[in-house]
Amino acid sequence: MIRIEPNHLPKSEDRFLPLFAPEEITRVRRFHQSFPQYAVTPLAHLSHLAASLGVGGVFVKDESCRFGLNAFKVLGGSYAIGRYIAGQLGRDIGETGYDFLTSPALRKQLGQAVFFTATDGNHGRGVAWAAHELGQRAVVLMPKGTSRARLENIQKLGAEVTVESLNYDDCVRKAAGLAAETPNSTVVQDTAWEGYTEIPSAIMQGYATLVDEALSQLRAAGIDRPTHVFVQAGVGSLAAAVQGILVNRFPENPPRLVVMECAAADCFYRSAVQGSGEPLAVGGDLASMMAGLCCGEVNPIAWELLRSHAFAFASCSDEVSALGMRILAAPAGEDPRVVSGESGAIGAGLLASLCLLPDFAAQKELLGIGPDSQVLLISTEGDTDPARYRSVVWGGELPVPV
Repeated sequence: MIRIEPNHLPKSEDRFLPLFAPEEITRVRRFHQSFPQYAVTPLAHLSHLAASLGVGGVFVKDESCRFGLNAFKVLGGSYAIGRYIAGQLGRDIGETGYDFLTSPALRKQLGQAVFFTATDGNHGRGVAWAAHELGQRAVVLMPKGTSRARLENIQKLGAEVTVESLNYDDCVRKAAGLAAETPNSTVVQDTAWEGYTEIPSAIMQGYATLVDEALSQLRAAGIDRPTHVFVQAGVGSLAAAVQGILVNRFPENPPRLVVMECAAADCFYRSAVQGSGEPLAVGGDLASMMAGLCCGEVNPIAWELLRSHAFAFASCSDEVSALGMRILAAPAGEDPRVVSGESGAIGAGLLASLCLLPDFAAQKELLGIGPDSQVLLISTEGDTDPARYRSVVWGGELPVPV
């Protein structure tokens, strides 16, 4: 099932576009480059897939090897923690970096901070990794239905982890409450609420590193500007970061950005259908194999950016992501293989469905996808749940006839 709603929402005041101004992106890149684990992640050029889909080019930003954590989320968590620590010491993030943040002098000044967060998996792993690297403490709450593999990946990084009998959004509220009761602590969450915007803004800025890398890699491949960018959304922080950078970089003619969600938690799509400009929440268990996208409430900062600038919003069933996982795992011709997990492959599945399945010809036309299209996809994670990955890719779970 695929449903696509073009963006006819009333515009916001664009208060948050300056978060992604060029000078801010430079500061973010310098911060991440200070880490010894930093390396530019690959941009897979899938020319044979593009030919089979009838488009000009398909490029996949592969985040499966980001800092050795198999997902992109660490970029946001590390930058937000770095900014928080710098702020506690009255310093600017531009004056800090890995060496400063891991120094004995800092530990003597700061003591040990505690970073609380709620996660479906990848964000919590990124926060746990950053806290561990910087000698701090992480406490992670996970929603019911969390897979053991995702739980254990976070525990291995030394964080205190619990699986709650709550959905994701309620875990966020509980983490915030615990942080409020704990000295020398804060909540590191990639969604905002009244009185809590600085850290989620920093998390969103942290994601800018992967977008800046991808645009540089596209230029090196002879593509000055993608025509379309497909980006997945849970609370929408990554999608908004991508959108913010694209509007700043290409103010006169930004690429068409398509926001993709799992059908079980499609709060952006439903908000777009409603059309008032006010976001709708999705409640309940939010059950989908796309665990990283199972967020029923939008990040209000992301909502402001996306309702002003996104081209369309898509709601996709799990079969769409499963198709993308198989396509990327078994590439056409000499295309490179991309190991992409359930939340990472939705873009490949959506693009293939639009181009190959006659039932979606109208949606393809709506998005303006054709022979001249240069499409950027972001594979946000690798096989973060190995058992599910094998079930889909080897066992053919959730088949789609193409």
